[in-house]
This record gives sequence, structure tokens and C-alpha cells, in this order.
Amino acid sequence: MRKFYVGGNWKMNGSKKEIEALICNLSNADLDPATEVVVGVPSAYLDYTKQLLPKNIQLSAQNCYKVPKGAFTGEISPAMIKDVGGCWVILGHSERRHIFGESDQLVAEKVCHALSEGLCVIACVGEKIEERECGLTEEVVYRQTKAIADYVTDWCKVVIAYEPVWAIGTGKTATPQQAQEVHCQIRQWLRKNVNEKVAEQTRIIYGGSVTGKNAAELAKEKDIDGFLVGGASLKPEFIDIVNAKRKC
Repeated sequence: MRKFYVGGNWKMNGSKKEIEALICNLSNADLDPATEVVVGVPSAYLDYTKQLLPKNIQLSAQNCYKVPKGAFTGEISPAMIKDVGGCWVILGHSERRHIFGESDQLVAEKVCHALSEGLCVIACVGEKIEERECGLTEEVVYRQTKAIADYVTDWCKVVIAYEPVWAIGTGKTATPQQAQEVHCQIRQWLRKNVNEKVAEQTRIIYGGSVTGKNAAELAKEKDIDGFLVGGASLKPEFIDIVNAKRKC
């Protein structure tokens, strides 16, 4: 059984006061113990958030660089993330790829270094709207997945997040059937290019305008093992998303 996984990506949002309110809400909620819960926090607030988080919620950074230290102004390393209590990092998010110009190769090298330093990784893949409309979804997702897979030695520490770019922050959500189709394709790729065990055990989660209203329907699909949640992770409905599998 693949344990259901829900990550909240706060992106560039939050203040100490807002974080206190978010964590208070989560701490007082009846969260499904069968779901693994992680929050992705701006680097400036990693240490502060860790001090407040209840034990049933893990801490993730939203990015890291591919080397341990050096003259890389503005970057943080996996070692720094671990030093303040983080155990996960989000890499390859579409905003990193398409706003900051990160290539498949750079994302792969970041994944490699993060894993070598003992972090677990949420590795993101997904196509843009024009790629989907041209029938290139499979090609794009396979290319991105291969770049990452070439650098992974321990798949137990990797969660793949399928995030169609056209559905992130737009209010548009892939239908459960659309999401399931791509999740299934990713699992088939792992089966063919890595091995059966990795294909069956690796969690593939969906991200793209997930809400408390649509989470339960998405969670019913065979190959959807959870969610990476953006805007809704800053709202009370995040609790409904964490508990979506209970409704299946």
C-alpha cells in the first residue's frame, strides 16, 4: 500500500502571524493519521515553522541548490534545510522551470544532491497548455521524469508530483480521468524504465488547483496517491484535502 501523501506549498506567502494561525488550525484539526502531511515553507520561515509544527506534520523547503556551499547568492543547500529541521524539498516546480528558467538537467542535479544529503524530494513534472493541446503531454512528462530518474538511487525518498502547468493557480483542474491517465502513464514509464517494484511503490501525487471540493473525487483514482496543494494550503479547506482519502 502506498501511503496517501498531501503536501502544502505555501509559495512566497506568509508572515509569523499568518504562520501561527495556519499551524494552530492544523494542530487542532482531526487529520487522517493514514495520510502523510508535509508543508513547504519559504526559506526565511523554515526554522520558525519547525518550532511550531506538531509532530504529525513534516517540514519541507521549496527549493535548494545542487552543491553543499559556495558563492551562490540567494540559494540554500540541503544541509542548511536539514540543519533547521527540514526533511523534504520541492524540486522542479513549474514556477522554477518556467519563471526562473531551470532546465531538466539542473532539476535532476538538484534532486541528486538533495538525495545524497539525506533529504526526501517532491519531484515535479508537468506540461504547459500548448504542449497538451499539441498532444505532447506524454512526451514532456516522460522527458522530465527520465531526467530525474537518471539521478535517483533510492526511490523510497522520492514522491513524483504531476502538475499540469495550465492548472496551477488558474482555477482550472484536470478532471480525475485526465489526471489518472497521466499518473498511469508515469507509473508505466517507471515500470518499463526502472523496475516493477519502484513503479508499484513510488507515490505519484497531483497538483493543480486542488480544493476541498474536488480532492475526494481525485483521490478515488487508482494511481493518484495524494496532492501537492498551492493556494488551498493557506486556507482552512486544506484540512478537507488532507482527509480526502477518508471519503473514498
